[in-house]
Amino acid sequence: MNFELNQYHLQTKHSYMSIRTNGHYMDWNNQPNVFKIYPESYKRIELDSDIISHKFIHFIAGLTAKKTYPGVEYFLRVNPSAGALYPNEVYFQVRDEEGFEDGIYHYESNNSSVVLLKSIKEDGVEPYLNIDTQQNGFIFFISSPYYRSSWKYQDRAFRYCLLDSGHLLGSLEASTYLFKEEYHIQYDFDKLTLNEMFGFKNQEFFLSACLLTTSTKEKVTPLKMKLSFTDPTGTYEANELIQNAYKNTLLIENKKANTKHPTFNFHKTIFEEAVIKRRSIRDFHQQSIKEEEFNSVMEILNQPITSDCDEEVDIYCVINRVQGMKLGLYKNGNYLKEGDFKDKAGYLCLEQVLGRDSAVTFFLTSKSKNYQAMYQKSGIIGHRLYLASSYLNLGCTGIGAYYDDDVLEFLELQNEMVLYALAIGN
Repeated sequence: MNFELNQYHLQTKHSYMSIRTNGHYMDWNNQPNVFKIYPESYKRIELDSDIISHKFIHFIAGLTAKKTYPGVEYFLRVNPSAGALYPNEVYFQVRDEEGFEDGIYHYESNNSSVVLLKSIKEDGVEPYLNIDTQQNGFIFFISSPYYRSSWKYQDRAFRYCLLDSGHLLGSLEASTYLFKEEYHIQYDFDKLTLNEMFGFKNQEFFLSACLLTTSTKEKVTPLKMKLSFTDPTGTYEANELIQNAYKNTLLIENKKANTKHPTFNFHKTIFEEAVIKRRSIRDFHQQSIKEEEFNSVMEILNQPITSDCDEEVDIYCVINRVQGMKLGLYKNGNYLKEGDFKDKAGYLCLEQVLGRDSAVTFFLTSKSKNYQAMYQKSGIIGHRLYLASSYLNLGCTGIGAYYDDDVLEFLELQNEMVLYALAIGN
């Protein structure tokens, strides 16, 4: 497993030369659909903002704005996505919640509705998560129709699918803070059986689950379901490297659970506004932020993430413009080396000025063996950074493309993987 895992990451690194020699051409007239639409024969429930459970669903992946350019129209959502390609879908099982029939659902954000895929009674998905009693509440599943991303980003797209899934889990965390109870993320479950039951073929696959449930004493029987294939993209080209990377990273080894819950202290009305107005900034004005703002952001990033497989992810910060702080490189709050590295940070981020003009440029790294859990955790941290910045009226952007080996050299690391780059500022 580890050989294949490392091979995928090695084969999808960016370098100065690889960026300049890649002749990939995108046919914009045949871009994959970014919404999965089930046939009209399925029952739908339109979400009602006056019902708390419905509003909770909307805040996970709902539409928040529409952008229109000559010949192009696309919608923005609560959760960010590399290239606005949204290579993830949200499904859930629900029991004993107002506004829903007990059943298995798919969330259609394009029309703010949920689609009932199958009603349930004594049966359910719990046994596929190694739970033997009925769970009241929500069990969410995040899947990836990966071609939405590989159409543009080719082999590297599996990284973006995982990061975007982490952002969705971060959206779930935020919506839970606003409307629901504590959550628990689960990465270790029978994904292959569920992939088959949901009729995904090889075009879509499950990545993670999130439980917001209370246990009952009622026994549960395994859900038996065989959905017909519903095309999630409209056009499709198989990517064998990505399919193999998914299969080779399914097995979770030596997992360590984190049972601690985050303790955020946001003003909920202001935080709800921050969730809705969150955007990826396009440029910074090379202005400083305050040290207390930076410390507030870091306190939020370092809150625990409740999951069955909590992988270690290190947070490196290049301080470019923070009042009261020395210029230089920090790791998990510790000062590593002094220097003005803003030009270097910009170069590392594929020579994008965002990495240079920011107040702080972040690099997330890990040497974990559990690739899917590790990468999705970095997406959750990235989403917290987005929301904390938005809450403080700062700009934030995620940068999924960087010169992998050059970043490692700058950080003086070996045998680690660079997972994500992000930048914040004014």
